Amino acid sequence: MKKALIIALIVVSALILVVGGFALYLYVSFSSTADDMLAPIDREGSSIRSEEINFEDNDPVSFLLLGLDAEEVDYGRADTIIVVTVNPGEQSIKMLSIPRDTNTELAGKGWNDKINHAYYYGGEKMAMDTVEHFLKVPIDYIVTVNMDGFAEMVDAIGGITVNNNLGFEYDGETFKKGELELSGKEALAFVRMRQDDPLGDSGRNDRQRQVIEGILHEGANLSSVTSIGSILDAIGKNVQTNMEFQDMIDMQSYESGIHDLEQLTLSGEHGRLDGVYYYVVDELDKERVSNTLQRHLELE
Repeated sequence: MKKALIIALIVVSALILVVGGFALYLYVSFSSTADDMLAPIDREGSSIRSEEINFEDNDPVSFLLLGLDAEEVDYGRADTIIVVTVNPGEQSIKMLSIPRDTNTELAGKGWNDKINHAYYYGGEKMAMDTVEHFLKVPIDYIVTVNMDGFAEMVDAIGGITVNNNLGFEYDGETFKKGELELSGKEALAFVRMRQDDPLGDSGRNDRQRQVIEGILHEGANLSSVTSIGSILDAIGKNVQTNMEFQDMIDMQSYESGIHDLEQLTLSGEHGRLDGVYYYVVDELDKERVSNTLQRHLELE
């Protein structure tokens, strides 16, 4: 049960925190954390997939992960937008980072705007519906993470290791090329920088992937009750989701799903539409990514 509970937390918190030992302690502590995280949404499920997810049958499942650039989880625009699909049968996870300035129609509005404005205008429900319409892929659950709290979570596991391909400075931090040990504050700056990266959002997406994988690696080696308690405390204060604790428990058979993590990207170009700066996605590439995610969710 120890890994199963935290694998559920991985997908639920976007941070893939795997801890070991102390099963009873974890159950009680994680149950309390899950209660703190729970934020029900008035949504009857996906408009694309009518069947409910059955975790006992190892059904593939999808998550929308939003990193909110605000002091509180309840407010602000989405600074980071990631779609995660998990297929336990294939023992794989696919992760797509969507540029926050992507031009798309906002669900329920009937007009186009930046995709990260969906959360600002309509909260979790509009964000889920907008991304679902954009990708033509069902979104089963949503997770919002306060990005300031993200730093607290990295510190709770003792920091992470990444391999930096671009030397740069951002938010008072200096990042040299090569292997780096990052604290929470440094990790937050590491994933936020994009304007000075010649690869733009693609470079930023790669840094996000490295940070998530770094948390996976460090979290898997934790064995201290103190460390686990610190992590759960940080998550409870900074993460919200519509996934109930029982669903997390039922995901215990998905434990093997972390062995293969693939990062997907959406090609496109930056430009101005009616004087507003957007990222315009290549429609053929969006169709390719959509088909990939649909196959991963076994919808084809």
